[in-house]
Amino acid sequence: MPIVTSADGTRIGYETHGTGPLVICVAGATQYRAVDQDTPRLANLLADRFTVLIYDRRGRGESGNTEPYAPMREIEDIEALIDAQGGTAMLYGMSSGAVLALEAAAALPQKVTRVICYEPPINGAQSRDEAFAELAEMEAFKSNGDGAGAMEAFMRSVGASDDDVAGFKASPAWAGFAAVGTTIAHDYRVMAEATKGDMKTRWRGIAQPVLVVNGDKSFAFMEAGADAAAAALPNATRKTLQGQGHDPAAEIIAPVLAEFFAL
Repeated sequence: MPIVTSADGTRIGYETHGTGPLVICVAGATQYRAVDQDTPRLANLLADRFTVLIYDRRGRGESGNTEPYAPMREIEDIEALIDAQGGTAMLYGMSSGAVLALEAAAALPQKVTRVICYEPPINGAQSRDEAFAELAEMEAFKSNGDGAGAMEAFMRSVGASDDDVAGFKASPAWAGFAAVGTTIAHDYRVMAEATKGDMKTRWRGIAQPVLVVNGDKSFAFMEAGADAAAAALPNATRKTLQGQGHDPAAEIIAPVLAEFFAL
């Protein structure tokens, strides 16, 4: 598989599908190529019009994880991918990856041309102190190398029951997710730093067009979170997909990407 080297020397593994303008898919928490079957399907649906790049965020799969972590290192990873593929890209960010995509758009205004954010998990009911307390918990799991503990805590934080957790831990899929559990701390830091302050001031320099999308069958706070993200951006529009949850069907989200990225 292809590799790029980021600014701090970290190797980032990726793959591309199709030909055309570059679209980079920015994954959410725990999502990477070894466990993700949906994003390759999406890429194949778009491959006749776009070059779709799927990569392992640092600390996952075929990518390295140089410490200390900072969200800017992940922006540098995206920049290295863009530079390796011609110098400009559109970004499709999923969940916490949507917020990372916005941060990249702010930092790379000449290289990121458009962004689609699917369900940035901005929870207005969560205080700044609560967000940083949860980050500290995840950082502790990371310090102890306890990916399984981090994964279990993450599942419970999004409403998983004891039976849900036990069933997943007993499944063949568990090992692949537990292997990257310590990187959940990265997503919690991205979210806490970017969204638990004045987002409008933070993102006021994002002049690129942004489409913020949610599904009407998702977690209760996702619609308000999408509204909050769009309201904080200078050039954003909103869309709600009927019948979709936090993981939209590739066949449903693909036409949304094709239309917005073709403009």
